[in-house]
Order: sequence, then structure tokens, then C-alpha cells
Amino acid sequence: MKKQVKAGNVYIGGGAPVSIQSMCNTKTADAAASIEQVKRLEEAGCEIVRLTVPDQDAVEGFREVKRHANIPVVADIHFDHRMAIAAMDAGADKIRINPGNIGSEENVKAVVDKAKACHVPIRVGVNGGSLEKDILARHGRVTAEGLAESALRNVALLEKFGFEDIVISLKSSDVQMNYDAYKIVDRESDYPLHIGVTEAGTPSRGRIKSAAGIGALLLAGIGDTLRVSLTADPVEEVYFARELLAAVGLRRNGPNVVSCPTCGRTEVDLERIATDVERRLADLYRKDPAVGDLTVAVMGCAVNGPGEAREADYGVACGKGEGLLFAKGGIVRKVKEEDITEELLKLICKRF
Repeated sequence: MKKQVKAGNVYIGGGAPVSIQSMCNTKTADAAASIEQVKRLEEAGCEIVRLTVPDQDAVEGFREVKRHANIPVVADIHFDHRMAIAAMDAGADKIRINPGNIGSEENVKAVVDKAKACHVPIRVGVNGGSLEKDILARHGRVTAEGLAESALRNVALLEKFGFEDIVISLKSSDVQMNYDAYKIVDRESDYPLHIGVTEAGTPSRGRIKSAAGIGALLLAGIGDTLRVSLTADPVEEVYFARELLAAVGLRRNGPNVVSCPTCGRTEVDLERIATDVERRLADLYRKDPAVGDLTVAVMGCAVNGPGEAREADYGVACGKGEGLLFAKGGIVRKVKEEDITEELLKLICKRF
């Protein structure tokens, strides 16, 4: 089990649930815009939020965001160690640095000393675009081994100054390299890991790369906190992170809706029915989270449909213009196609 650190009121590692992070894309100096975005992220289910702090104006904006935020706020620092110190004075719950790009060891020590005094954890974050020149020269290019070497070297620098309140990330946009790098560090370190696939891309491509890269790590038992990186509204990152954690069995994000891919045997508009059922169940889940424990099957034909529906808590197996409702393994009744969604939801609400 990994060591545990605490960012604000959120525990990372040590058996704590995998937490969801995102990063504001507003200018931090624009406090009003940043606060508004943080509020939307909170509503979406974000549990830790990060903002860039490149200058003193950003520090002041960060201070305001911290005053209004209900979740831990992380300061993202590059190049200027003084901004890390200022951010901690402004209330940062955690800071993210790459020790290799904030100057001398004296600068790193100054940040560490402040973090100790403020009881603020540090995320050591390296990625494929920030490897040290000697590591690049030795490996000839960016590699998983080079990423791991950089991360562990920077961790060792913090340890040199007596600091162990550390989270590690070492992200690549190459899914295989990303996976291999995390595997190395997971094996060689007991610090909690912040996982993700950096610069994953637009929502369509980025979700695929994140599902493959982050999902593989989570299924291997690797990862204590995560960020899905999308070229999109950060709220979309949070929604997808929730879906991803639910898909690998680490979190409930509403009832588990099982629906078949359709084929030539399908004689109802199954896509519409499944979409409607999923939407209505999501609304029901927000009112009663206990509904999240249910599995609901929406099947398109009489071949696999009855078996799948019986295995679910509730379900429907569709035929020509109609559906056969099931509950807890038993047949309930037939309903017309246009009534399937409404009758299935009534059945769930009545019996659940």
C-alpha cells in the first residue's frame, strides 16, 4: 500500500479512494472567472482543482479562489520557486512542481522548507517535454525508463531535504510509454501516484487515449488520484473521469445500464430507449444515490435479451414493437415500445 498524504480534506494514497482532479483553464489572475469555473467543477464532482500560478497577479487571484472553493486547491508552479512560496502563503493545499525547472537546489530547499512549515504536500510532476538534458542524452530520446529516472531523481532531491509528503506523476502522451513509466515507479517507490495521459487531445481522441492509458493503470492497481486531460471545458474531464472510475469498478456513477449493440434482429428503436433509460436513471440517481447499486438491462431481441435481463436487477427484452419487463429475475409484463422507458422506470421506483 502506498504512503498517504493529505491535500486539504482529501486523502491521497494509503487505501483512500482514487480522487478526481482537474485544472482550470481560466487566467488565475481573473479571480471571478476562476471561481465560477471552480464552482462548476465542484458541481460536476471534481475533488481537487489545480490552477497555474506564474506571477504575483496570479497569486492574488489564487488567494481569492481559495477563499471561495469547497475543494482542495493546488498551485501549479514552473520556473519561479518564489511563486510556490507565495502560493502557500495564499493558502495552497498542495503544490505541483518539477524540481528540475525551478533553479538551484537552494531554490528547491526554500520551497521544501515552506511546505514543511505549512504542512503542504508536493506533487513531483515530470512529463515527456521536461526531461533533463543528461537523461535525454543517455537514453537518446524520451523513454519510459527516462521518465521514471527523472521522477525518482527529483523525489530523491526532496528527500535530501527531509521531505516525504510527496505525490508523483510522470505523464506522457504516448499511452504505452505512459503505462510502462508508471509501472516502473510503482515498483520502485511507495509514494502515491497521480496518474493520467498528458496532452491526450480533443474529447473524441482524448477519451480513447485516457480510457486506455488510465484504465490500464487502474486495472493493474496503480493510481491514487487522476486527471483526464482533454482539450475541452475542464468539466468534461471530470465527467469522463467519473465514468472511467465507474467502468473499472472503483466508483458508482449511477446505475449500471447494460444495453446491446443492436443487430438485424432488433425491431425497436433501441438506441433511443437505452438513451432515455440512462438519462432518466441518472436523474433518479441524483435524488437517491442508493439507485447506483442497480444493474438495468435494455436488450434488443429475444435471443440474448431474456437471459441478460434476468441477470440484471431490472430490465427489458424487446421484440417487435414491444418489450418484456423483468424484475429480480422474474417476468413482469409486456408493454408497447412507446411505453418501455416510462413503465421500466415506474417498475424500478415501485419496487426499489
